Amino acid sequence: MKHVDIYTDGACRGNPGRGGWGAILVYGGHEKELSGGEAHTTNNRMELCGVIAALAALREPCEVTLTSDSRYVVEAVNNGWAEGWRARGWRRADKSPALNADLWEQLLGLLKKHEVTFKWVRGHAGHPYNERCDRLATAFADRFAAE
Repeated sequence: MKHVDIYTDGACRGNPGRGGWGAILVYGGHEKELSGGEAHTTNNRMELCGVIAALAALREPCEVTLTSDSRYVVEAVNNGWAEGWRARGWRRADKSPALNADLWEQLLGLLKKHEVTFKWVRGHAGHPYNERCDRLATAFADRFAAE
């Protein structure tokens, strides 16, 4: 199974507001940059969209190390929270609705296809790939007209 390193970040100008995400896939000395966004969204949705887009770009099942500065994403996967939310009908342990169920459903499906290890990195702390992903994400968010 091929090993791919993926780095992702999401950004939002206002929360909610203009959003973007960036992802970099690294395999065998090659790098591929991806980015996207939405005119009206939240930071957490953009974090999830970056992860989903990067994993969806893989053409075959892969072993992945995915590095993100989003505690929301990393902890929800690593601690089993997202699986728990789904098992409870997209409710959190306190019975409140789990946000972004549509995106979590997509991500959980992709996690069945790939062997993914999630790693958290502090954002805006000089990690070269995290900084590049942030630039991709903010540049995409800035494409949308300010409200």
